[in-house]
Formats: sequence, structure tokens, C-alpha cells
Amino acid sequence: MSETRAPRRKTTRRKKDPNAPKRALSAYMFFANENRDIVRSENPDVTFGQIGRLLGERWKALTAEDKQPYEAKAEADKKRYESEKELYNATRA
Repeated sequence: MSETRAPRRKTTRRKKDPNAPKRALSAYMFFANENRDIVRSENPDVTFGQIGRLLGERWKALTAEDKQPYEAKAEADKKRYESEKELYNATRA
């Protein structure tokens, strides 16, 4: 019952173009960047993974109204990324 399989080929990733625009951040990432130092100062003995867990719990506890400023920043960053990407693709082609 043993089947012989062909060995898998290793695929190599293409190198990322250093001139490519940076991806847009999500609303959660804006929240996390703003609150990471606060969580770290309140809990100085927690590990890196636990900080992420605490930030996630705080994000889930926010109301839609409290999330609004972060979602607005994310939307503005998305527009920035799309415009930079269009410019990048136009100059690259």
C-alpha cells in the first residue's frame, strides 16, 4: 500500500523590489502600534506573544465607535498604497 511520490521541487521566492510601495496597515495594526508601549509598561514581565494576545483582547473589547479613528487611518493608508502602487506600476512597465 505504500505509494511512491515524486520528490517535491523547492520553489524559490522572487526577491521583493526595494522600490515597491509598502503595504497598507490594517486598523488593528494602527491600534497595536499606538497601544503596544502602554501594554508593555502596564505588564513589564510579559513575553512578546503575550503582548500580542493582550492587544488582541483590547481590540476585541473596543466598540465600533472606538475603532472608528483607526479604521479611518487604515482607509487613508489604503488609498496611499493604491496611489503609490499605480505610480510604481506605471514607471515599472
